[in-house]
Formats: sequence, C-alpha cells, structure tokens
Amino acid sequence: MASVPSLASTVQQRLAEGLSAALPEAGSADPLLRRSDRADFQANGILALAKRLKGNPRELATKVVDSIPANDVLKEIEVSGPGFLNITVSDAAIVETLAARAADARLGVPLNEAAGTTVIDYAQPNVAKEMHVGHLRSAVIGAAMVEILEFTGETVVRRHHIGDWGTQFGMLIQYLIEHPHELDHQAEGAEVSGEEAMSNLNRLYKASRALFDADEEFKTRARARVVDLQAGDEETLALWQRFVDESKIYFYSVFDKLDMDIRDPDVVGESGYNDMLQETCRILEESGVAVRSEGALCVFFDDVKGPDGNPVPLIVQKSDGGFGYAATDLSAIRDRVLDLKATSLLYVVDARQSLHFKMVFETARRAGWLNDEVKAVQLAFGTVLGKDGKPFKTREGETVRLVDLLDEAIDRASAVVREKARDLTEAEIAERGAQVGIGAVKYADLSTSAARDYKFDLDQMVSLNGDTSVYLQYAYARIKSIFGKAGDRTALAHPELELAPAERALGLHLDQFGETVAEAAAEYAPHKLAAYLYQLASLYTTFYDQCPVIKPEPPKEIAENRLFLCDLTARTLHQGMALLGIRTPERL
Repeated sequence: MASVPSLASTVQQRLAEGLSAALPEAGSADPLLRRSDRADFQANGILALAKRLKGNPRELATKVVDSIPANDVLKEIEVSGPGFLNITVSDAAIVETLAARAADARLGVPLNEAAGTTVIDYAQPNVAKEMHVGHLRSAVIGAAMVEILEFTGETVVRRHHIGDWGTQFGMLIQYLIEHPHELDHQAEGAEVSGEEAMSNLNRLYKASRALFDADEEFKTRARARVVDLQAGDEETLALWQRFVDESKIYFYSVFDKLDMDIRDPDVVGESGYNDMLQETCRILEESGVAVRSEGALCVFFDDVKGPDGNPVPLIVQKSDGGFGYAATDLSAIRDRVLDLKATSLLYVVDARQSLHFKMVFETARRAGWLNDEVKAVQLAFGTVLGKDGKPFKTREGETVRLVDLLDEAIDRASAVVREKARDLTEAEIAERGAQVGIGAVKYADLSTSAARDYKFDLDQMVSLNGDTSVYLQYAYARIKSIFGKAGDRTALAHPELELAPAERALGLHLDQFGETVAEAAAEYAPHKLAAYLYQLASLYTTFYDQCPVIKPEPPKEIAENRLFLCDLTARTLHQGMALLGIRTPERL
C-alpha cells in the first residue's frame, strides 16, 4: 500500500494552492506550517513573503484565505496577529486519515524509494576483554538505527568492528602456548556459558600480564609472537582464533541479554582488514594524500593543531612499519564503499573519538573514497554518568561491568512487575522482568539526544511515572486489557462523529507517526521517536481519563470509534517501541 499523506502534508498542499492562486507572483512559496497550541496548525510563511513582495502581511493573509475553496479538510482558517494563519482541521478529516493509516500494515509510514545502502558500525567490544558500561550506548543506539533505517526502506549492512588484533595478542598467545590447558573446558564439547568464557579469558589475561611484566624473557617471546601473528603463522593464528571464539561466546551472551540480534557474518574486526593495510598505504602515498614525515606515513590538516600550534597529523603507518587505527579505519572505508557499495557509512562511536574520525573521513575524501554520492557520518554519543553526575564507576573506582548493570535492571524491574502482577506465574514474571528491565535501560539511553551525557539512575528508569519505557509499556498493556473487556464491541472508525478535545489531540498526534519515523531516520535521531512515543502515551492517558471506552458505556458508535483510537494507539506504540528495540508485553 502507498504511504498515507499526513494531515500536515494535506493542509500544506491546500495552503500552497491558495498561495499560488491568490499571489501568482509568489511562485512556490512555502507556507511554513507547524503544529500550534492556538489551533491545530499555524502557517507563518506569509510574513516573509510580504517582506519580499513589499505588501501588508495581514492583507495578503486575508487574500490567501479567501482564495481557498471550501473543502472537507480545513474547518476554519483564522488570520491572526501580523499575518499568521491559525488552521483547524475537521474531525472527519482526522478520523478518515487515521482510518487510512489503520488499514496499512506499516501504519502509513512512507518507504523511501530513493533509499541507498548504509553500513552501520556499532557494538564494538574487544576480544579477551570484559564489556563495561562504556559499550552500552554504541550497541543500543546502533541497533535502534538499524531498525529505523530498515523500516524506512534503506538497505542496512551491520558491522561490528571488534578489537581482535594488536600487541596484547602476542602476550596472550605466547602464554597459551606455554600453558596449553588454560582454555580447556571441563568436558569436551560441553556448552560454555558467557560468564564462564569471560572468567577463563580474565584469568588467562591476568596471568599472562603478570608474567609479561615480571619476566623479560617471556616479554621478548611475546613480542616475537606478535610478529608471527601479523605474518600469518599457522599455529599462532589457530590460537588467536581460540581467543576470538571464546570471546564471541561471551559477547553473544551479553547481546542476548540486551535482546539484540548479533550475527556472526556481521562481526568483522580489525583483523578483517589486515590484508588491505599495505595497499591502503600505497594508494595514499602514491596519490600524494599521505606523505612521509620522520619515517612515518602521515596526513596533515590545516585546521588540526596541537597545544604548541604545530600540525597534528593522522599517522597511517608508524616509522617502525606498524599500522595504527587509521590504517584499519581507512581500509574499512575502502571495503565498505568499493565492495559493499555503501552510499552512507554511519559510525556509532564515542564523541571522544570525533577528531580521529574527522581526520579519517577527510583523508578518505581526499583519496576519492568519499564524495558527493557517498557520505560518512559519526553518530557521536556522550558518556554514561552515575547519579553524582560523574563518569559511572563502582565504589572501588572500577569500570562497571555491563552484565552486572543489566542483571540489576532486570532484578529491579522484576520487583516492579511482581508488585503489580495479579495472576502472572513466576516464569511470566521473570520474562516480563527481563523485557521491562532491558527496555528501561535502552529507553533511558535512546530518549536522550545521543550527543549528550546522561545519568544512569535505575530507580528512575523502572518507574511507572515520568518519561520511562515502563510508562509506555504500561500504556500498551492497559489498551490490551481494554480489548479483553470489550466483549463483542469492535474497533471501527466513525468519521461522522464530533470528537472530544482529548480524542482530537490523540488523533492529531497519531497522524504524525510517519513523519516522525522519517525524521528520526534522516537525522539519525532515535531520541525524536522516543519523545514522540512518550507524548503519545501521555495523550492516551488523558484520553483514557476523559473519554470512557467500556465503563460507563458510551453509545455504540462512540464506543467503536474510541476502540478504534485505542487500537491504533496500541499498534503505533508497539511498532515505535520495536524500532527502538524494546518489547511491549501485553500484560504487566
């Protein structure tokens, strides 16, 4: 089904037609339509137009209003102030537009026919290292953008650029060669939990680090092992693969707890670009994009200087021949643009890496890998803070383990569900507790603009009041309970009815869903969708309080129309929350 035009776009079209009929000299002037507190919409475009045409804005506004023929959409247009237009749409237009949305499985959300291919780089843990609170935002924001972009028609390629290469692996592999049973599991072929896998890796990392720091001979052997790894030595690579496989067991257990779908082919770590590094350097040097400076291959920028005022280069290859992150990131861009045919590259990465990515993107532009047809964007995110407003740490000053944070959120949410549960079994309480707890963590992150820091406050996150996912989930469950009591009454749109103020407000907001999803996709702004859904749940709460659906029982047509509004609200909440990666249980 084709996308359903929103009331805003229909009103915009009627006004544009009125403008060109009344003022042909205005050309295709924009009425500048927006939602308003004084009416349903307000158009401000005539003020700028009057300035350009050297006319009286109020007179021009009146002329435009007079040129718009009576129709079934615009109930009233009032000229206000110096030349604003306050516009009220008809109740019938609201209900008919919503009925068209309800008839569409996509709720009228447009599919972008000019969509391209976006590679999203997100959820980037490090092999042989524990995931901590700092890994949360990239995973949650990235997963939401995957869902939002795919829903609007974009072809999305997921990429998890895990840290699986570098000097620490020489130390780990050498230790494993000298202590060959450290990664053996108790029973051959036994299922290993994520916690067990991480425990094994932690133990091995600490033991190898202690030996590395204490024993010079071991340190020499470990450094030689790095050379073997980079040269592709078979035994070394086989042991490196064991570390990667063990780490994946752990990663996947954490992502599973986060209710995220991570697929093996999407995990392409630093090692995946190892064979491209030399060629990347050769291309950059031969094209003059990079130059040798003190033996290192560097790219310089006029606007990037250090505290001493001297240029700070992007080092692509070190003077000893080693490669840093820049070489890997530039090789990844080559792969994503030339092989994956990406038209957009989206990097969900900590804001503290903004300078690095600015330099990498500019280098790729100079090399011709990025251009007017292919863009790269860093969706930079801020820091997760504790209640005290400082970076989130344990009482001992350690970084907080992500799995501990998620377990605590599930425990807190389970307590809330248990308190509210009337007839849920323990298994159902556990399932709802996980859905509510993980939803609370995700929503707290996604309801904040990615660029901002936010405070991690579990008490607030699992509250039934305020801007929380629990509030939204509860609104959805409440609607589902209404249908459980509706008996033989059905949800049916009745455009002939006059709407109560709470019904109008809810209906007008429901009609904005498609535009909001499109805006969240275009601006890489999942917080805009979260804000829309919170407002929807709030308007539904007001509607629920002011407009009886079941008791006291309203007349049949009014009850059917209100059930229709309930149903469309539930479907919109369900779809919107799914795009944020959050479950909507039918019973809480």
